[in-house]
Amino acid sequence: MALLELYTEYNRVWIPDAGHVWRSAEILRDFHLGDNVLDLLLEDGTENHYPVDPAKPQLPPLRNPDILVGENDLTALSYLHEPAVLHNLKVRFVESKIIYTYCGIILVAVNPYKQLHIYGDAIIHAYSGQNMGDMDPHIFAVAEEAYKQMARNHKDQSIIVSGESGAGKTVSARYAMRYFAVVSKSGSKTRVEDKVLASNPITEAIGNAKTTRNDNSSRFGKYTEIGFDRRYRIIGANMRTYLLEKSRVVFQADNERNYHIFYQMCSCAHLPEFNNLKLLSADEFAYTCMGGEITIEGVDDGKDMEETRRTFSLLGLMEDFQSDVFKVLAAVLHLGNLEIKNSGDGKSSVPPSDPHLAVFCELLGVSAEGLTRWLCHRRIVLVAETVVKPVPKERAVNARDALAKQIYAHLFDCIINKINTALQVPGKQHAFIGVLDIYGFETFDTNSFEQFCINYANEKLQQQFNLHVFKLEQEEYMKEDIPWTLIDFYDNQPVIDLIEAKMGILDLLDEECLFPQGTDRSWLQKLFKYLDANPLFEKPRLSNEAFVIQHFADKVEYQCRGFLEKNRDTLYEELVDILRVSEFPFVANFFQEEKQKPVTTKVVKVRPARPGVKPANKQQRASVGDKFCSSLSLLMETLNATTPHYVRCIKPNDEKLPFEYDSRRVVQQLRACGVLETIRISAQSYPSRWTYIEFYSRYSILMSHQEGDLSDKKQTCKNVLQRLIQDSNQYKFGRTKIFFRAGQVAYLEKLRLDRLRGACVTLQKHVRGWSKRRKFLRMREAAITLQQYIRGTKTIRKTVTAAALKQGWAALVIQRYWRGYRMRQVFHLVRVATVTIQSFTRGWIARKRFKKMVEEQKALILQKYARAWLARRRFQTMRRLVINVQLSFRVQKLRKKIEEQNKENRGLMERLSSLANSHSHTVDRLQGLEAQLEKSTNQKVSLEAREKKVKEDASQITTQLQKEIDVLKLEKQNLEKKFDASSKEAKESFDHMKTNLQEEKEHEARFRKIAENNIEIQRIDHEKEVETLKEGIKRLKEERVSLQRKIEEGDQLNAELQEQVIQLTKHVKIIPELRKDLNNLQNQRNNMDRKMREQSEQARAKMNDITRQLLGGVVEENVLLGLTPDDSEKNCEVEDLLAAFDGLQKATRILENHQREQKEGYETQVEGFTLKVDHLENENSKLQNLFQEKSNVNENIRQELSRLSSENSVIPELKVQALELQRQKQDLEAHVEEQSRELTDKTEEITNVLQKKIQEESSQRRHFEEKSEELEELKRELEGRVEELGEENNHLKRQLQMESEAKSKLRQETSQLTADNMDFEEQLDQKDRLIKKLQKQMKSLETSQRAKQTSAPAIPKDFLGMLEYKREDESRLIQNIILDLKPKGVVVNMIPGLPAYILFMCVRHTDYLNDEVKLQTLMNGVIGAVKKVIMSHHKDFELLSFWLSNMYQLLNCLKQYSGEEEFLKQNTPRQNKHCLQNFDLSEHRQILSDLAIQIYHQFISIMEKTLSPAIVPGMLEHESLQGISSMKPTGFRKRSNSIYEDSETHTISSIVQQLSVFQSTMSQHGMEQRLIKQAVKQMFYQVGATTLNSIMLRKDMCSCRKGMQIRCNISYLEEWLKEKELQSSNAMDTLRPLSQAAWLLQVNKSTDEDAKEITGTCTELNPVQIVKILNSYTPIDDFEKRVTSSFVRKVQSLLQDRDGSTQLMLDSDYRFQVTFPFWPSAQALELLQVPSSLHLDFLSRI
Repeated sequence: MALLELYTEYNRVWIPDAGHVWRSAEILRDFHLGDNVLDLLLEDGTENHYPVDPAKPQLPPLRNPDILVGENDLTALSYLHEPAVLHNLKVRFVESKIIYTYCGIILVAVNPYKQLHIYGDAIIHAYSGQNMGDMDPHIFAVAEEAYKQMARNHKDQSIIVSGESGAGKTVSARYAMRYFAVVSKSGSKTRVEDKVLASNPITEAIGNAKTTRNDNSSRFGKYTEIGFDRRYRIIGANMRTYLLEKSRVVFQADNERNYHIFYQMCSCAHLPEFNNLKLLSADEFAYTCMGGEITIEGVDDGKDMEETRRTFSLLGLMEDFQSDVFKVLAAVLHLGNLEIKNSGDGKSSVPPSDPHLAVFCELLGVSAEGLTRWLCHRRIVLVAETVVKPVPKERAVNARDALAKQIYAHLFDCIINKINTALQVPGKQHAFIGVLDIYGFETFDTNSFEQFCINYANEKLQQQFNLHVFKLEQEEYMKEDIPWTLIDFYDNQPVIDLIEAKMGILDLLDEECLFPQGTDRSWLQKLFKYLDANPLFEKPRLSNEAFVIQHFADKVEYQCRGFLEKNRDTLYEELVDILRVSEFPFVANFFQEEKQKPVTTKVVKVRPARPGVKPANKQQRASVGDKFCSSLSLLMETLNATTPHYVRCIKPNDEKLPFEYDSRRVVQQLRACGVLETIRISAQSYPSRWTYIEFYSRYSILMSHQEGDLSDKKQTCKNVLQRLIQDSNQYKFGRTKIFFRAGQVAYLEKLRLDRLRGACVTLQKHVRGWSKRRKFLRMREAAITLQQYIRGTKTIRKTVTAAALKQGWAALVIQRYWRGYRMRQVFHLVRVATVTIQSFTRGWIARKRFKKMVEEQKALILQKYARAWLARRRFQTMRRLVINVQLSFRVQKLRKKIEEQNKENRGLMERLSSLANSHSHTVDRLQGLEAQLEKSTNQKVSLEAREKKVKEDASQITTQLQKEIDVLKLEKQNLEKKFDASSKEAKESFDHMKTNLQEEKEHEARFRKIAENNIEIQRIDHEKEVETLKEGIKRLKEERVSLQRKIEEGDQLNAELQEQVIQLTKHVKIIPELRKDLNNLQNQRNNMDRKMREQSEQARAKMNDITRQLLGGVVEENVLLGLTPDDSEKNCEVEDLLAAFDGLQKATRILENHQREQKEGYETQVEGFTLKVDHLENENSKLQNLFQEKSNVNENIRQELSRLSSENSVIPELKVQALELQRQKQDLEAHVEEQSRELTDKTEEITNVLQKKIQEESSQRRHFEEKSEELEELKRELEGRVEELGEENNHLKRQLQMESEAKSKLRQETSQLTADNMDFEEQLDQKDRLIKKLQKQMKSLETSQRAKQTSAPAIPKDFLGMLEYKREDESRLIQNIILDLKPKGVVVNMIPGLPAYILFMCVRHTDYLNDEVKLQTLMNGVIGAVKKVIMSHHKDFELLSFWLSNMYQLLNCLKQYSGEEEFLKQNTPRQNKHCLQNFDLSEHRQILSDLAIQIYHQFISIMEKTLSPAIVPGMLEHESLQGISSMKPTGFRKRSNSIYEDSETHTISSIVQQLSVFQSTMSQHGMEQRLIKQAVKQMFYQVGATTLNSIMLRKDMCSCRKGMQIRCNISYLEEWLKEKELQSSNAMDTLRPLSQAAWLLQVNKSTDEDAKEITGTCTELNPVQIVKILNSYTPIDDFEKRVTSSFVRKVQSLLQDRDGSTQLMLDSDYRFQVTFPFWPSAQALELLQVPSSLHLDFLSRI
């Protein structure tokens, strides 16, 4: 499709315009070749005739279809040219408020001059991880692309941000660095990303200034390298600066400022820390007021100074360094104010008294005399002597300014170096992303040396950009298999050669600077002489001090004035020497480097592009241009080594208005920044690229039916394009896309639009034809109808007669009556039907209403029963509360009873002790009696001796005393009788006492037995009581919870009750209003009485008149006057007067009849009044009864409260009473309201009736007066009733007052009872604690009692999952279940983890008994026994596997039944009941976990030792692939024979078999699957590490076929994992180094592509291992080749940036961290039985 054919009607074009650059116009007529004009219609409606040369038509550029307007990427436009780009940017910026747009690889950023909310952290996270192009264009998308390519390709990246001053370069660079800081985060604790961002305020303060175009213009270029580690986290940063504009320190143009830092210091001159600097206002320093602007609108220099100092501190630059910096800056300001005077004859001088001189020398510590001398003099070194020559004022001023510039440049470099030092973090940098913030192409009215250097840098950047774009285009074409044709693109190498080549502008400038007498004019003449033939260099017509260079962006005219001075950057050596010996070390260090190398203004040390020539003397220094070339070369070298990403910032207008678009300024910048060049390069080839799916969906309308039926959409697209566009050069088919030349997509859009337009025309044609046909048919039908009527009328007129008309009229009459009859019949039928329907409908409605009433009645019944149920539930709740209180009371009573019983026990013990004491006393008494008996015997002996003596005396005097002897004999006999009687009595008394003592002893024994029985009975009762107390405690706890809930509900109810009481008091306030109403009624009654008296007087006056009229001729006047007295109290005389007029009855008969009727009516009304009064009395009595009931209710409430306070059950009953009270209150309120309403109604009715009657009485005479007395009596009665009602209302008020007082008392009592209840709760808590203490005490008693029980209890049907054992059987348990247990038993294997379950069931029993000592001994015994077994069988794999599984199972059981929430989620309800209740075994779990880890590591060591001998033979030596020998052919030496010649030959099957044994053993012992996976992963790592280490140490194993064998063996291991369903163990990941080594043995190793493939694939191998394998590679066939040393060096160079281990061997002893994941067991403990083979008969199931 030729481009000229697209200039057809309705298409649009762009034509040049002076104001808007380009204007849009629509083509009115098709353009044909040979036409000399193109007819256009502008957007404002005017026509334009665009002239065209018929020979060589230069048509205006076509406009893109609307579908392409506003594209995210400018290269997606069909027509790629300047107006299309300009318009697309304008639409996005102005209409859509979008500031970012892609242009291929460029991001175009238009400065909105407005803060946008598109830079938050949420936006950053949204762009993170996204591909460039998936989301809208953004600076974050470019940053993400750079970050992703760095991570994916392991290559350094660069983001080049350029644009003119005020376009937003600094902000864009700042956002890019912020993105990296947020996404990557820092790998250190120093938060480098914060420091990187914090460096911006400092660099802006010392490097930014206000210009005419920008208030914060960067006057230097900056390249920031952000370093990343291997995990791509920020690890450090480095900053390089370029071409600081030093001249701004000493000169500023109009409306411009110096660097911000000077104004910030001047604004803070009043601060104490700046007093020693002797600062003045900014308008008093020459260097800060030169441009006439010392402030910036909206900028506070003082606050900016605070931010600058804060960021200094954040970067670690402390106060001392800041003070030194401010001293130097202040010195520069004072140096600018140094006055240099002209002394005549080409001399100059500085006044010694200049105050600024003194301050400058004081701040920098230099000599004032030396400074003033060498500012005004110059030393010239000749061959034989040295001459000091004075210089004129102009040269002296230049020397002063050069010194100021040099000091500031050194200070700038020092600060940047300090910032770089602060941004460095220990650690190796893996990659970096550089952000270049550099000035864009500049052209001003006056362009000097700075603009020349800036534009030169942009030329270099543009060249690099063009080459990169060209390279990307070529890569895209090669990727899609499209033939690449050379594209002609603008190469600015001639301009670069013009500037930097030999005999170029910079070379001639440096040459001229070498001549002392060289001037700008002489240099300019050399330029004209040597460069006049260059087409890119021009001489201006109207100026001899300028030259013109044709840059890639535009022609720029440079003024040559100042070029030499700025390029030399002259600073006399004498001034340098003065500063070098400064007493201020900070400044002296600036110039110490000058001893070794020349003065330089470079920010960082750079390696020169070519070796420099040693200068002949100190005056021959590197020029500014030369240094700038060197730094620019280093920058380009850095950029070429990275992958660049471009951001072009555009300034939309010069007025800094938000979202204002100046097309002229924008197009100027687009031309300068290379965007249009990118468009041009793209437009020369195939700029439009559509995928096949996109093309198919968009242009399916252009397909035929045959093409649309094809299933292959790609082939369909090809067929359609070949049919639509005959020229195959206009498009190319790629693998995934279709490439179109410029304009072809627009042509397709035109065809699509034509097809749609043709379809619309067809539809319109058919619709309009159908509409016209329909209209025609309607007109035709109407015409035929009119014709019929007209023709019929004519026929009727011809045929109709008078008779026919009469007959017709008669027929009409008959028809009318007949139709009327028929209609009446129909109406009656409809009416009957309607009535029937209405009756049925009304019946249905009535039934429905009845049904609803029935439902409501049922609802009322349901409500009645529901309320009854609620009342019963309240009663039950109250009863439960009472029971709880009773239970607590009984608990207290039982406790008292226990205490009394203890007291009784103590009394019995005391009684027993007293009995023992009495027994001891009795024994003492018996001993006393025995002593008395011995005494009596002794007396008997003495009596017998005395008797003998008497006999001897008697024998001597026998004769004399014969009579006395006889008497004595008689006395002796009597004495003997008495003695015998006394001895018998003593013996009998002794026997009696002895029997009494024996009986008392027996009684004491019986009593002791009774006491012991009583104690036993009391103990049993105590145990029963404790059990009941336990149950009571549980119920108390439950009831306590419910009581707390009820208390809360009670509090809510109290609050509601208080609200109701408040409402009731409000209703009580109605009674005074009722009293007011009664007073009003009283006043109304008085008024009515007065009116009645007045009316009665009027009636008497009228009666007197009538009487006079009636009796005027009969009675005299005085009689009449006497008959009508004025006293109103004598109304009774009217009857006498009326009696005198009996003769007038005939005359007044009619009137009397009327009066009689009125009397009857009045009597009926009076009866009605009496009935109403009776009704009021009844209502009052009801109201009194209600108040009486209310008072009774209040009395009941008070009684109930007193009873509740005594029984401590206040809250539930209070709820009930409160509800009843609330309901009664509501009823009372309703009754009071009804009564008051009825009272007011009655009074109103009475007053109305009275008024009516008074009016009737006014028309009556005698009868009215009679009835008036009755009315007065009725009024008095009513008044009495009203007074009674008032008294009743007062009584009601007093009752309500009493009720409110009762309510207040009720509230007080409620609060008191609530407090009491809280006290009771505290007492309950104390009881709970006491009961728990008693529980613990009784548990030991219960265990002892169970031990004393001789008969075992009956086994319940429901087991509790516990095993009981005696304490003395604990050693037998551990011996049988741990020490003597063999893992090969059938029972053990039938139930995996059986020992763990048995041990846990024993642990549960100790927990059930709450026996902590028993639990501790059991757990310590189990752990110690397992350790003993492991230590004694540390080489037994099966036993280690068995106890690892059991320890893991026991650990899971302790977790599963611990009662912790996280372990209860998968338990059954029965398992949750089995949870431990009394002990927390978390410490024991930790000990068991440590023990399991110890077993696991020992277990792994045994497996490794078992498997290790088979790894190398099986993985390396065995030939698993038959027919492919990986060993060397015959003739090569094999490995030496082993010591054990008869040892088993290991194969890969041996390894697999051994792994199967390990896996089956672990599965047999019931080991958790995830634990098996961890062990398998460790084994696979052992296989891979051992095999790889063997490869590293055995050169004969490094061959291609051996690699095949290894990969085959790895596949066997992978199949084994799949067979055992262990793929999720990630075991294959541990074999990746071995797999990559095997692949490395097989891959080609010759070309550079192979080297790149190796470095990209072998990521698990470190460089040392890769080089080792390559060097060890040994061919075993003739066709194989060795790896060349050059290839190895190539691989080494590619692996230089790779971090990692430098060890050749893998650590085969490495252990992955083992974890024991929790997995609940489904085993029901209550169903588990202990096998008899374990000899655990002493265990009993509970």
